[in-house]
Amino acid sequence: MQNALQTGPSPTSAPSPKTAAWLSVVPGLGQLYNRRYIKGGILLLLALSLAASLGPWTAGGLQGLVTLGEDPNVDDSRTLLTEGILAALLSVVLLCAYGLNIRDAWRDAVRRREGERIPSVRQAFHDSYDKGFPYFVVVPSFILLAMVVIFPLLFMVALAFTNYSLYNSPPAKLLDWVGWANFKELFVNPLWTQSLLSVLSWTVVWTLVATTLQIALAMLLAVLVNDSRIRFKKLIRTVLILPWAVPSFMTVLVFAAMFNDTFGAINTQLLAPFGIQIPWLTDAGWARTAIILIQVWLGFPYVFTLFTGVLQSISKDWYEAADVDGGSRWQKFRFITLPHVLFATAPLLIMQYSFNFNNFNLIFLFNKGGPPVPGQSAGATDILISWVYNLTFTDNNYKMAAAISIIMGIVVAAFALYQFRRTRSFREEGY
Repeated sequence: MQNALQTGPSPTSAPSPKTAAWLSVVPGLGQLYNRRYIKGGILLLLALSLAASLGPWTAGGLQGLVTLGEDPNVDDSRTLLTEGILAALLSVVLLCAYGLNIRDAWRDAVRRREGERIPSVRQAFHDSYDKGFPYFVVVPSFILLAMVVIFPLLFMVALAFTNYSLYNSPPAKLLDWVGWANFKELFVNPLWTQSLLSVLSWTVVWTLVATTLQIALAMLLAVLVNDSRIRFKKLIRTVLILPWAVPSFMTVLVFAAMFNDTFGAINTQLLAPFGIQIPWLTDAGWARTAIILIQVWLGFPYVFTLFTGVLQSISKDWYEAADVDGGSRWQKFRFITLPHVLFATAPLLIMQYSFNFNNFNLIFLFNKGGPPVPGQSAGATDILISWVYNLTFTDNNYKMAAAISIIMGIVVAAFALYQFRRTRSFREEGY
């Protein structure tokens, strides 16, 4: 009677999950042990093929990543670094697949021991397609992301720990791993320390002042145009949006000519009658002022459009109720208009700050980060992104440019994480 009531194999005859897992050290053997012959054969054949075709290349790539070459007449450290990073990424993918192979053998053994029916290959294929369809869709995008984003990022991080510069550049010379020496140089060498502190402080000031001014101007204009006493609203809004419609690089080039110290229209036409001559491009303070004014001009139309849409969606009943309670214009703006506008546009306003933090086009097109500052490797209006560009393409100082890029990425990531953690959607996920 007891044997008749058993629904599965006895514990002594059932496969051992530990044995299946240990056999899966050679992919496919654990599946063969679980009597998944077709699946085990495919995995074993695939593992042998990958080991024969990609094994030597992966091992050579990882070795080149460690040594970065031994003979400059034969090896190019940049090529070895590239192949090494690709080999490391491929190794991570293969290790994940290897772990899934062991986990699959373990689970099949557990299911057989518990008396569950093991699906056929065809049924397993259909089940995996139904349950894993999102993964089939995500994998191609993930591969593209790895090649377009992750690989360049890893390459840049690797350069920050080498001695790649104008005076130590392949293929004439080989690169060497220098550890944290480049980061130490940034905070020990007075030239680099002063330049980093100056550029970082100006980047923060530039981001906060320029973005806050453009948001304030957009708010002021949006509230004024939305007033019921204003006529020709469509015409006024169209005119205010025009700076956004013109390509920004053209606008910056025009302003660069207008702010020119010698022949610019601002000095020769607007200020000359008053006997005023301002060194817009040669004085650090005036150059920074000009750049902030230009960014306010370029940035306020987009924010104005956002605010205008939100203002039109606010119910008039709120304002009528405030009139009944005797609320002033300032109180209606403070307690009705401003909260509604900021609540609806807060994520986009945060993006404005992030955009201006890395606003390379304006700095480069206006004066390429100038004027120069004695005792520094950066110009007076250089922000972090433009400084990195000059170090890379002008000075060929790749190692320091990579180190500064890492610091810049950490700052931006910390700011973004802080802002996301304050959002309601992030808190609702339970993080």
